[in-house]
Amino acid sequence: QEQLVESGGGLVQLGGSLRLSCATSGFTLDYYAMGWFRQAPGKEREGISCMSRTGASTYYADSVKGRFTSSRDNAKETVYLQMSNLKPEDTAVYYCARLHACSDDYEMRLHRYLERWGQGTLVTVSS
Repeated sequence: QEQLVESGGGLVQLGGSLRLSCATSGFTLDYYAMGWFRQAPGKEREGISCMSRTGASTYYADSVKGRFTSSRDNAKETVYLQMSNLKPEDTAVYYCARLHACSDDYEMRLHRYLERWGQGTLVTVSS
């Protein structure tokens, strides 16, 4: 059974940091591009980052560029999202996703890239 399980969310203060993890199983991670998207209460899903199968190529939405870093360890079948300088507007449920590909229009055409995603982990940033 193919699964993606996010963890690492929680409550953090303005300017703080968190690292999210996404443990995958049931498929060969290095066959796929992977990404993260988030959904804040009452808002649309927002594609924030994606990376190629090796992680050599990455994309970040302007809203997180310079603050968030995606990485992957294919041997451990795990994907990571390091978040720093967090802001209240980063409050959302964060989802890890398996993708068809990673490209510069990931944010604008998120729905075209998503194949499968996890249940999400909640990140709350307090001011």
